[in-house]
Amino acid sequence: MEMSNNKAAAEAGGRKKKNIFKKIGLVLLVLILVLISFEAGMIAADSGRALKRSMIGESAYLGDILGKYGPAAPGRLSEDTDFALFWEVWDTLVNNYVDQEDLNEKKMFYGALRGLVASLGDPYTVFMDPVVAQDFADDLSGTFEGIGAEIGMKNDILTIIAPLPEMPAQKAGLKAGDNIYAIDGESTMGMGVEEAVRQIRGPKGTDVTLSISRSGENGLKEITITRNTIQVKSVRTELRTDDNIYVIKIGNFNEDTEALFGQAARDAINKNPAGLILDLRNNPGGFLDTAIEIASEWAEGVVVTEQYSEEKKNEHLARGRARLKEIPTVVLVNQGSASASEIVAGALQDNDRATIVGMKTFGKGSVQTLASLTDGSSLKITVAKWLTPSGRSINDEGIMPDIEIDLTAEDYNADRDPQFDAAVAILLGEPIPAVVNATTTDSQATTTE
Repeated sequence: MEMSNNKAAAEAGGRKKKNIFKKIGLVLLVLILVLISFEAGMIAADSGRALKRSMIGESAYLGDILGKYGPAAPGRLSEDTDFALFWEVWDTLVNNYVDQEDLNEKKMFYGALRGLVASLGDPYTVFMDPVVAQDFADDLSGTFEGIGAEIGMKNDILTIIAPLPEMPAQKAGLKAGDNIYAIDGESTMGMGVEEAVRQIRGPKGTDVTLSISRSGENGLKEITITRNTIQVKSVRTELRTDDNIYVIKIGNFNEDTEALFGQAARDAINKNPAGLILDLRNNPGGFLDTAIEIASEWAEGVVVTEQYSEEKKNEHLARGRARLKEIPTVVLVNQGSASASEIVAGALQDNDRATIVGMKTFGKGSVQTLASLTDGSSLKITVAKWLTPSGRSINDEGIMPDIEIDLTAEDYNADRDPQFDAAVAILLGEPIPAVVNATTTDSQATTTE
């Protein structure tokens, strides 16, 4: 009996110890679980903070990340620009602008595109809406609708420099030297040449009335002119009979220039002149190929270098003729000579084929390509820079003449041309005439209507 009681007591003690161990184990398990949960929470919290930091950090550089592994697809932004902002501004204007009747969505749209292109900060990369694009194309072709007269500013008065032969202005009776005091009744007082151009040009078949004064006649004369299609030749030539000097004046490097200059070159060779004056004053430029063709009539080797980057350059070589290289030549340039004009002047100067006379050129030595867009608009984009054969940057330096002579406003108003007179003297081997007026001012531009 006593043995049975001892056995029962021993079994009860064992069970008690097991219960204690179980409780201790359970407590330890709970502690472990609490620690694990705490660590997990810490990890989760740290991960959340890390994620937040990464989101904040990458949101500032998301554009770089999006465009890092390849270019954006056409019509897609390569940076994280929120294009919805454009429409937010658009809608705000449409809904809140005070003069609602002045809102024109087409003008707003084209204005936005002009601003987009202007943001590049390059004055020669421009967006042209369909009207401006057509005007630009007309200028390059030498064709537009107007009256056919060259006008300029003399003594601060709009003046007919020359009516073009067989054009409406000449047929209506306009003469060189006529002063224009009103256009369709609007005074030209304070009006610049460009504004006068816009008012005088217009659709074929429409009329414009000019109020003019003429030397030797009293009062104003009203002349009504019916506009027509005007074809302006970009090359004019003259053989001076008194000194046998051949003059070639190039107004633009347009679609007709190469053919017309080719005729002039052949004519000059046949006439065997004492010298040749190539007048590039106020020539704003035009086609590259045309400039190379013209320079090739004197120069050999490199005419101009097209520089896309420090590593990438493209040399344009002369066409190999150089038919005029034996004729003494003077090239006239001024502040209005730009682009293709500077290419020709620089090539002849660097090749020692001509004496450059006048004033430092404009310095427009960048290359543009013209992209036609779907609605008739166009985009002119700068893609490279010009270097002369010796490596001078036209864009940075312009072309400095060998003999610097200005044509001042006073010279212009008095019908004097000291630059041309100097060119004649150089070709005849005579002393250069003294400059009458030494004041330096911009020469007066003229424009054809």
